[in-house]
Amino acid sequence: MMDIAARASSIGSLADETRRALYEYVVAQPDAVGREAAADAVGVPVHMARFHLDKLVEAGLLATEFRRLTGRSGPGAGRPSKLYRRTEATVSVSLPERRYDLVGHLLALAIERAGEGVAPEAALQKVAHDEGLRTAASVDVAPGLDELSRAADALAGHGFEPRSEDAALVLANCPFDSLAREHTAVVCAANHAFVGGLLDGLGCEHLTAHAEPHDGRCCVTVRQAD
Repeated sequence: MMDIAARASSIGSLADETRRALYEYVVAQPDAVGREAAADAVGVPVHMARFHLDKLVEAGLLATEFRRLTGRSGPGAGRPSKLYRRTEATVSVSLPERRYDLVGHLLALAIERAGEGVAPEAALQKVAHDEGLRTAASVDVAPGLDELSRAADALAGHGFEPRSEDAALVLANCPFDSLAREHTAVVCAANHAFVGGLLDGLGCEHLTAHAEPHDGRCCVTVRQAD
């Protein structure tokens, strides 16, 4: 996952009018396009189009491939052309951080599990906890940190904005904000199970996730286990 500076830089690259026009042209096409076609479409020289298209590739907004546009092969077919298309990655910037993709993934998994005969509430608890375990396995945490610091690093990387208060972690931001407001019981249950799974996956044996609803922040607080 790109950090917020990288994502902001990617989106900021579209502030240039020519670059934005080239991006909009490329993503509107049914197939990858060459720099000559893109340059002609937006009315700029080919060398300028090449510069801006490559900058969009560097920003992670476009991807490239090489293919002969004539469809011919073998001797005399010419060199493959460099073509541009929209990248498959999603780049977004949200302040505060929002992770609606995560909660959507959890709900979809829970629906699939419920279709197999598992009660919906139990299915959601299970898939959210399992997702927390998987997330913990991918977290790059600096060695030598105590449990509270490990948990804080991992939760910060997923938009929870943890703050240390009296040997506990208050999560100042809810990454699922608008959904949690409209579907509080369901989303907060998934959130609680996810954070619990994350703590388990990080090996934080002396920390637990507590459901503590509070206006203006996440419904979960991480506390020392009794």
